[in-house]
Amino acid sequence: MRYKQVKRGIFLARPNRFIAHVEVDGSMEVVHVKNTGRCRELLVPGAVVYLEKADQPKRKTQFDLIAVEKGSLLINMDAQAPNQVFGEWAQAGEWVSGLTLLKPETKFGHSRFDFYWEAEDFSTKRRGFVEVKGVTLEENGVVLFPDAPTERGVKHIEELIACHAAGYEAALCFVVQMEGMSCFRPNDRTHPAFGEALRRAREAGVQIFARECLVSPDSLTLTGNIPVEL
Repeated sequence: MRYKQVKRGIFLARPNRFIAHVEVDGSMEVVHVKNTGRCRELLVPGAVVYLEKADQPKRKTQFDLIAVEKGSLLINMDAQAPNQVFGEWAQAGEWVSGLTLLKPETKFGHSRFDFYWEAEDFSTKRRGFVEVKGVTLEENGVVLFPDAPTERGVKHIEELIACHAAGYEAALCFVVQMEGMSCFRPNDRTHPAFGEALRRAREAGVQIFARECLVSPDSLTLTGNIPVEL
């Protein structure tokens, strides 16, 4: 995926989850933050950030904050991007062979999953659900999820287990919004119940995998797998 009209800025402050104050071309701009997570280790005063100019002239904020530099790392923090890059990757035939349908936002039980898919390969019909989670938290080359307790995330895992028990293929893909990481781990320190649910899901047959991304200020591309350590 690509962004248009990207500008460099300096992060100043984040008054609430939805907006940030950023210095752009010598002036302070109020910008929309496309990630309502905590991101405390990313959005620190003085950090270099990248903004996309909005194409809606009547919007209150002219820019969306989409990426941030953390030392030598460039991290995409657009919460909408993981689903988009996963969809592009799957439609290109990289997810399952013989893909015939990839439908976003599909309900099963009490959850709405990011994608429902169908495929036919050598007369074998397959169908399944995929939930996608974006990952921006990094510690010493290890990426962790979640960065805050997520009961919704635990519920999604439990529903994926139910999907698999009902005869569907079920998968959870962690889209790592940076590159060069050694592995992915659940953030048991922040939310032990999420890690426990993830381990139960793997034992139940749910596919759990993580893929990192090639990141530039104006693009995000899903690339290779990284190890998942549960």
